[in-house]
Amino acid sequence: MTTTPRWLDAEERRAWLAYVEFSTLLSDHLSRQLRRDAGMTHSDYILLAHLSSVPQATLTMSELAERLKITRSRLTHAATRLQEAGYLDRYEDPENRRSQLAALTAQGREFLERAAPGHVEAVRRAVFDVLTREQVRQFAEIGEAINAALHREEDAQGDQEALPWRRR
Repeated sequence: MTTTPRWLDAEERRAWLAYVEFSTLLSDHLSRQLRRDAGMTHSDYILLAHLSSVPQATLTMSELAERLKITRSRLTHAATRLQEAGYLDRYEDPENRRSQLAALTAQGREFLERAAPGHVEAVRRAVFDVLTREQVRQFAEIGEAINAALHREEDAQGDQEALPWRRR
């Protein structure tokens, strides 16, 4: 049995194409800013920022992969780079020997303190300075609604191995 696709109408297509374009441009803009000003990729910066935002600046590698929505393999490569740079440490979890912890180092925290002002300014100029307060509220609500729907979809499918942070 074939079903007719639910094609996007003109307004939906306009919204989708605007999202695709701005997400690509914004990602490139923020990556260029961080490479130029801090010598780091946006994804590595976000990894360090996640660690800095939790108590003791430490997460299990599995928790970190889930927060970043990336495979454990990709996280391991990034963590190795950042460990070699002195920005994070990895060690065995004393409460679960099968788990490894990632911890932000003092050098990593100092790096973030130097890089964050320029990064926040780039985000502010590119996103928040061009939106009204109402649009910022709507932007947050839209993102939260889409995130919740995607989480529900993954839960309904029941294939937890399909989630990036569950894959190797």
